[in-house]
Amino acid sequence: MITKINSDAMIFRLMPEQRAWKELNYENLKWNVEKLKELLPEHCAFMAVVKADAYGHGALPVSSYLNRIGVRAFAVATLQESIALRKAGIQGEILIMGYTPPQDACLLTANDLIQTAADCAHARALNAAAPYPVKVHLKIDTGMHRLGERAEHIDALASLFSLPRLRILGMYSHLCVADSQEIDDILFTRVQISSFLRTAEILREKGCDPGKLHLQSSYGVLNYPGLSMDYARFGIAMYGVLSSPDSQLLERVPLRPVLSLHARIATIRDLHPGETVSYGRHFRAEAPMRAATVTIGYADGLPRSLSGTELPALVRGRRAHVIGNICMDQLIIDVTGIPEARPGDVVTFLGTDGNQTLRAEEMAEKAGTITNELLCRLHLRKQ
Repeated sequence: MITKINSDAMIFRLMPEQRAWKELNYENLKWNVEKLKELLPEHCAFMAVVKADAYGHGALPVSSYLNRIGVRAFAVATLQESIALRKAGIQGEILIMGYTPPQDACLLTANDLIQTAADCAHARALNAAAPYPVKVHLKIDTGMHRLGERAEHIDALASLFSLPRLRILGMYSHLCVADSQEIDDILFTRVQISSFLRTAEILREKGCDPGKLHLQSSYGVLNYPGLSMDYARFGIAMYGVLSSPDSQLLERVPLRPVLSLHARIATIRDLHPGETVSYGRHFRAEAPMRAATVTIGYADGLPRSLSGTELPALVRGRRAHVIGNICMDQLIIDVTGIPEARPGDVVTFLGTDGNQTLRAEEMAEKAGTITNELLCRLHLRKQ
């Protein structure tokens, strides 16, 4: 993979420009980290969530930059993701939030990683399999019912603190509707918070030190900023976007998108009235128009479900939109209103061109998904 760095603009190109590529704006990443830190209590540390290749941004370049600006706590989903960070020289704590088979416990210790104990049975299995003490954070199920030991199983949780090859350094849970402003969801979140804090309190009363506590991911901090925790786990917000459109929240916390997405015009052709475009012939020209074929498709991560949604794109600082079905390697845009468009021109699908900006929230909403999934899918192929 060819990479280019523009040091003046602090932009890191993840793919060559010839076909389709992503760009990272490190100044925006730093801005987001600083703005999000302002929401945290003084003692609360920033934990950067870089799983799924840093939400499609590139885990290694993102983590390396975060290390340089002082971030020393990271979260990933898998053992493989964490080892890749260590091999790249990433310093600080790395928490694996997903399940790791107990037979891989030796890799946890060899790479100085922190493993989530998915429940009490998993914790005991790690203890039995580990040749050396394994660092763990206990996961507490406060109502999401995905991973974690139920919060009310206090005696079972307390028994883990006597296991000889477990080093319990922390405890956490996950707020499953912290993004919602519905009354029922707010009440449910408050019950989750109370349940987690009560579990930690009872464990301390039993003489068990649960270690560092963390409960909030991005929306947990944005909507419940007053909680006193030791870490805050920032994923989607750190990358400068929200899971779904929310202009009021962006006004309160002015996040800046880190990633932009670009491709190039390959050819331009004139369409006559009645002619159709792309597979399925779903788009029909109603009048004379100019159509440009662009070098990106669903194999590059753009959802095919965006076909027929008038997905916007920017060419020479002006808006165009996708017409016809998105193909595996290409798509077609209407450039009738941009007569100066030429083959080789850059087409922006996410990011800014001139005074126009396209955000991931808009694209994700059109695709019927959230930005988290959309960005994770943008694994552009080698050219």
